[in-house]
Amino acid sequence: MSSQGLKFLLMGIRTAVGHVHVSHSVNLASTCTSIIHFAPKRTYYLDSNYSSQGQTQVQQGRAELISPNVGLTQRNLSAVASSLLGQCRPLSRYDFLDLGAVEENTRKVLASRSLRHFIVDPDLARVVAGHLERDLADGKAVIFECNPGPGVLTRALLNSGAQRVVALESNKGFLPDLQALESSLDGQMEVVHCDFFKLDPIGHGTLKPPLMYSEKLFNDLGISDVPWKSDVPVKVVGIFPQRNERNILWKLIFALFERASVYHYGRVELLMFMSEVEYMKLVALPKEQTKYKPLGVLWQMACDIELLHKEPLSSFVVSIKRSGNSVHKTKVPKDHLCLVRLTPREHLFTSNLTPTNGASLIMMVKQCFSKRKTQLVEHLKLWSPENGEKILTELGLLEDVQTGQVFPEEYKVLFERLQQSKELPQNWLYNENLVTK
Repeated sequence: MSSQGLKFLLMGIRTAVGHVHVSHSVNLASTCTSIIHFAPKRTYYLDSNYSSQGQTQVQQGRAELISPNVGLTQRNLSAVASSLLGQCRPLSRYDFLDLGAVEENTRKVLASRSLRHFIVDPDLARVVAGHLERDLADGKAVIFECNPGPGVLTRALLNSGAQRVVALESNKGFLPDLQALESSLDGQMEVVHCDFFKLDPIGHGTLKPPLMYSEKLFNDLGISDVPWKSDVPVKVVGIFPQRNERNILWKLIFALFERASVYHYGRVELLMFMSEVEYMKLVALPKEQTKYKPLGVLWQMACDIELLHKEPLSSFVVSIKRSGNSVHKTKVPKDHLCLVRLTPREHLFTSNLTPTNGASLIMMVKQCFSKRKTQLVEHLKLWSPENGEKILTELGLLEDVQTGQVFPEEYKVLFERLQQSKELPQNWLYNENLVTK
């Protein structure tokens, strides 16, 4: 056979192989599609475009929970997603990272002296990674994983296509294994001895790890600040500590409205497990009087809130903090942990709501909720004596509306309208200590 004939033969073989590969991909896609078609309505889609049918956002005053039966379906779908996405990690030396055995991971966790919830079950890690497919597909955003511990979820995130994972671990005991994993990859993962939940403590001076200033963390990682309306630069994955969950949420919402700490660098997105009790308060509406609190008002005002998954507490391993021979027992809610996406709104800040007066908005909401059955007009008469009733009318609110009956977006509009008032005194809000209602 001539050289030219051999060349055409090779080209034909390559073309045939290429067609076979494309056909295989189509079959996989059709398989996934069939699974999605027969899945319950609230099943989250595996398609990379991420169908909006599976989203649970706080819009039009409604929020839903995922039923346990759907959770079982989601587990099966997530396993399929992991098997597909785990085949393509271009920056890794390996095609698939072993997530380890439950027994071994549990042993490492129970040896920890810090009181935390851990993901040690590879199946649960795959479920979580499956719900974060949309986020992992976004190659522009860096993934911060808070307190990965034995790194089970870390490996699942990498297997599912995460391009850059920064493991922020506060416990030195977990660092060697995480650093070993880091060295086995081609720059796809970085390990930092840092406690995300204690970033930017009050005060100045040199800090000793795991305490750290966000400025040092972002500078060391080479992450620059971006305009607020730009794409999300960082996505934070983890589990809120149950002991001080509410205090952390207060700290973060202050930072968000002031564009301080991690929010100085842009619309940082949180993908966090939180207690079901706290989640329900976060999305509560005025009709739920016992749950509708200032903290929920502020988070709804600032972010799109999306419930991704519910998992029983029994699925997590809880380490026990020991001090000498005594064991410190901490009460935790006997419900589920909810995986929630908190995405700061692109158009949160306006000409009248800025990072310089964001703290004033927080104080206004807190002051209104100090006596939630007080009529809003009474506050308006103090803040803007000349225009109080007029502002109420402009907002379309009834004259006898109580402060606990005002929706989050209405509070935002109210604040912006007050900022436009020329008669607003400089000290129109009194300063008070942080409350955690």
